[in-house]
Amino acid sequence: MDLGDLSGRLGSLPTTTSRTMSSSSSAFFSANQSPFFSPRSSTCQLSESARFDIQCDSTNLSADPPSSSSGIPDPECLANVGFPFSDKSCTAAACVSSDFPKFDHLSSSCGHMQDNDYSGSIEKHRKQIRSHDTSFSPVPVSLSSCRQRSYDLYIGLHGRKPSLLRFANWLRAELEVQGMSCFLSDRARFRNSHKHKLIERAMDDSSFGVVILTRKSFKNPYTIEELRFFSSKKNLVPIYFDMNPGDCLVRDIVEKRGELWEKIGGELWASYGGLEKEWKEAVNGLVRANEWKLEAQDGCWRDCILRAVTLLAMRLGRRSVVDRLTKWREKVDKEEFPFPRNENFIGRKKELSELEFILFGDISGESERDYFELKARPKRKNLTKWRSKSNSLEERRRERQGESGSQKGKEPVMWKESEKEIEMQSTERQHCQRSRGGGRNSRRKRSAKFVYGKGVACVTGDSGIGKTELLLEFAYRYHQRYKMVLWIGGESRYIRQNYLNLWSFLDVDIGVENCIDKRQMKSFEEQEEAAISRVRKELMRNIPFLVVIDNLESEKDWWDRKLVMDLLPRFGGETHILISTRLPRVMNLEPLKLSYLSGVEAMSLMQGSIKDYPVAEIDVLRVIEEKVGRLTLGLAIVGAILSELPINPSRLLDTINRMPSKDFSWSGREAHSLRKNTFLLQLFEVCFSIFDHADGPRSLATRMVQVCGWFAPAAIPVSLLAHAAHKIPEKHKGTRFWRKLFRSLTCGFSSYYSKRFESDASSMLLRFNIARSSTKEGYIHFNELIRIYARKRGVTGVSHAVVQAVVGRASLFHHSEHIWTVCFLLFGFDNDPTVVELRVSELLYVVKEVILPLAIRTFMVFSRCSAALELLRLCTDALEAADQAFVTPVEKWLDKSLCWRPIRTNAQLNPCLWQELALSRATVLETRAKLMLRGGQFDIGDDLIRKAIFIRNSICGEDHPDTVSARETLSKLTRLLANVQTHPSP
Repeated sequence: MDLGDLSGRLGSLPTTTSRTMSSSSSAFFSANQSPFFSPRSSTCQLSESARFDIQCDSTNLSADPPSSSSGIPDPECLANVGFPFSDKSCTAAACVSSDFPKFDHLSSSCGHMQDNDYSGSIEKHRKQIRSHDTSFSPVPVSLSSCRQRSYDLYIGLHGRKPSLLRFANWLRAELEVQGMSCFLSDRARFRNSHKHKLIERAMDDSSFGVVILTRKSFKNPYTIEELRFFSSKKNLVPIYFDMNPGDCLVRDIVEKRGELWEKIGGELWASYGGLEKEWKEAVNGLVRANEWKLEAQDGCWRDCILRAVTLLAMRLGRRSVVDRLTKWREKVDKEEFPFPRNENFIGRKKELSELEFILFGDISGESERDYFELKARPKRKNLTKWRSKSNSLEERRRERQGESGSQKGKEPVMWKESEKEIEMQSTERQHCQRSRGGGRNSRRKRSAKFVYGKGVACVTGDSGIGKTELLLEFAYRYHQRYKMVLWIGGESRYIRQNYLNLWSFLDVDIGVENCIDKRQMKSFEEQEEAAISRVRKELMRNIPFLVVIDNLESEKDWWDRKLVMDLLPRFGGETHILISTRLPRVMNLEPLKLSYLSGVEAMSLMQGSIKDYPVAEIDVLRVIEEKVGRLTLGLAIVGAILSELPINPSRLLDTINRMPSKDFSWSGREAHSLRKNTFLLQLFEVCFSIFDHADGPRSLATRMVQVCGWFAPAAIPVSLLAHAAHKIPEKHKGTRFWRKLFRSLTCGFSSYYSKRFESDASSMLLRFNIARSSTKEGYIHFNELIRIYARKRGVTGVSHAVVQAVVGRASLFHHSEHIWTVCFLLFGFDNDPTVVELRVSELLYVVKEVILPLAIRTFMVFSRCSAALELLRLCTDALEAADQAFVTPVEKWLDKSLCWRPIRTNAQLNPCLWQELALSRATVLETRAKLMLRGGQFDIGDDLIRKAIFIRNSICGEDHPDTVSARETLSKLTRLLANVQTHPSP
C-alpha cells in the first residue's frame, strides 16, 4: 500500500492534556527541537507523510497480538515511541491516540515479523496474551510541523510478557511526567527499513540509552546492538528485569551455569545471528555500566523506577525533579498505608493468589506455589475490550464473534457501559432470561464469572471476618508493583471526601477557582464533576496506582445518590481497584466471598504464643471458636486474653458464659452480626471488666471505647479520644467534686499523668485487640462492630462529650472527618434526628469556629458545593430556631407573683446574647449568598443577602463596615442577575 494513501486513512488525532514538564534545557545535555516534533507547538496539523510516521511510529506497545476480532492494531506495524509533552503550557499541542479501533484496518496492511524465534514465541503465547488483554496505554505526543531530532532518553526492550510491558509503560510515563522526553521501542517488531532508520537516528540523538534486560534479551540482535552502541558512547543505562547484574556473565551464560541459564543459555550468538566477539563485547559492556545498579528483581518495581528517574534527572541537570521526588517519597513513607503491617497474619494464601490473578491476569513467584483450587478461568466469551462508544469496526467485530460463536457453540458478548451500571452479560443469556418467565428456570441462579486481568476486584464478607486484614496484606505484599497505594474509607457519608483527599498525593488542584471557566459560569454540579474528573484523570494515566476502598457501605453516594462507580477510573487500565464490602454484590462484579479461617488457622490465632494446651483445653478452644461465630475479630480477642492473662480456655469460657448479656434493639444491616452473636457481645464485656479491674470502675480504656462509636469511622487521635472520655458525666456528683478537687491540688502534674494514663489506656486497647494501631503516630482505629456496640452500650451524655471534645480540640486540617461527624450529630442531615442539643452560647461558638471554616474549606478547596451549602442551610435553620426561642415570651414564678410586671422574652433578658445570635445568622446568610454567586444562583443569593442586610441595618446601622460589605455583595448580585435576565443562556 502506498504510504500516502495509508497516511490519508489514519485521520487526525484527538487532543488531550498531560502534566507540566520541567524545562528541557540541561547543564549537561541539550534536547534540541527537531523538524518533526515540537513540545511547544500550538497546533496539531500534520502533513501526509508526517502523519504516517507519527501514527505508525508512536503508537503503544501491545501485549495483545493481532487478531481479526480483537479490534487492536497489528503491533508489528506500529512503532513504540514516547514523546515529550506538556500539560498546561501547550495543551492544544498535546495529542494522543486513544481510540485503537481507528487503526484496525492496519492489521492486514502491515508486514509481520519473519524472525523464527520471535514469531514462534508470539504464536506460542497468542491465546494467553489475548485473554490477558494487556496493552500499553496511548502515548501522549506533541505534534507540529517540526520534528524533534533529539531526546533525553531512548528506552529499548524486547519481549511481550505482560509484566515487562507494564513495567516499561510505567517507566516511560514516569519519566515523561517529570519532563524527560523519551523514545520507547521494541525494534524486533518492525520490518520496515524506514522505521528502523528513524529509530537508529533517535538512538544516536538521545542523551542516554536505557535498555531493559531480560533473559531473552541476549539472543535478540537489536538488544545486542543497543548495548554495544550505547556502551561505546558511555551513556548506557541498563535495567535488569527479573535478574541481577551478577547473572550477566559470559561464562555462566555460555556454560549454562545456574538456574537462570540452564534452559536458555549456551551459545546465544547463534540465535543472535552475529559474531561471537560482538556478542561477548556487548555482555561485558554491562560491567562498565554497573554504577547505575537498577534492578527490578522480585517485583521491586517502584524503587527501581523512582531510582532510575532520580539518577537520570540528576545526570540531565533537573534538580527540581530530584527535590520534588524526594518530598513526595517522604510524604508517601508516612501516609501511604493507614495501618502497619500485621506481622502475625495467618492464612488467606488462596485468597491472596486469587486477588493477584483477578487484578493482574497472572500469578508469579511464591503466589504461584501457594495458589491451589482456583476456579477455572472464564471462557473468552465472557471477556471483551472496554469501549466507551461503539463504532462500525466494533460492530463488525461483534458480528464476526457472533458468527464464530454460532459455529463453535459460543455466545456473542456485549459490554455495557452507562451512567447507571457496568455489567458484562451475554446477549443469549439475556434472551433466555426474558423468555423464561416463570417456573424453576426463572429461579435458577445466574452463572457468576470473575473478570480476570481487568484491574478490579471485590471482596465481600461479614463484619469482623478479616476483609480489611486481607486487603492490607495484599497492599503490603504487592505495593512495589504500584507507584502508590491509595487507601479510601468506603463509608457512604465520607467516601467522596476521602476520594477528593487524594489530591495531595496526585498533585492536582481541585479547588473551585481552578475549576471555574471564566467564559461561562458553571453550576455547582458541574464544578463538583470537574474536581472529581481531575482526580480520576490522574488515575487514568499510564502510571499504576492501587486504589483500595475499604468497607464500601453502598453503591450510591449518600449526598447525591450518584453511583460510586462515577468516581473511579475505567476498569482495565493501569490503575487497579480493590474493594471490600458487606454488600452481596457491587457494580455487577462477581465478588470474592471471604470464608472463615480453617480450623488449624483459627486454632493458631487463638493459641497465640501458648502452644502446649492439653487436649481438653483444645476442645474448649474449638467450642469458643464456634460460639464466637468463627469471626476473625473474636478469635483475635480470645487469643489476646489468653496471652495477656494467666487464664486457661476453660476458665475463660466459663467467665464469658457468666457475663450478663444486655438486651438491645438492633437495626440496620451492619448490626446483623451482633444481633445473632450474643457470645461476641459477652466477650466484649469480659474485656471491659478486665479494663475496670485494672484501673478501677471508671477505667479510661473503657470510657475511650464508649466514646469511639460517636467519632467518624477513621483513625482517632488518642489525646482527643481521652479528652472526650474525661467529659463523660459521672453518675455521682459527689465523686465528681472530689475528682475536681484532686485535680486542682495536682495541677502541676496533671499534664504528665494525663499523658501517661492515655498511653497506658491505648496500649491496653491495642494489646487486647479492641483497637488497632495506625501508621499515624498517636492515632488508633476501632473495628465497626466495636463502634456499633459502643454506641448501644454508652451512657447518657457520651455524644455530648464527643461534640465538646471535637469542637475544643480538633483541627480542621487534620480531623475534618470528625468535625463532619459533629455536624451530623448537631443538625440531623437527611431527616436524621438531632442527637445533641447545644446551648445558645455553645452554638454561637460552634458556628464561628467550626461550621463556617469547615463549609468554606469544603467549598473552596474540595469543590464539594452541595455539601457545604447544605451544611450552611441547616446551620441557618438552627440559628433561626434559637432566635425564635429567644423572642418567645417566658414565664417565671416571680413574674406571676407580681401582676404589674409584663411578661418578657429571653431577648429582653439577655440582649447582648440575642444580638450576637442575630449577627451570627447574618454572617451565615452572607456566606451562603457569596457561595451562591459562584454557582450562578443569583436569585437565591439576592434573597439571602437582603436578609443579612436587614439584620445588620437593625443592629449595627447602615454605615457599619459589615453592612457596607453586604451592600456591595448585593450590588454585584443585582448586576449579574440583570445580565442573566437580559441575555439568557441558550
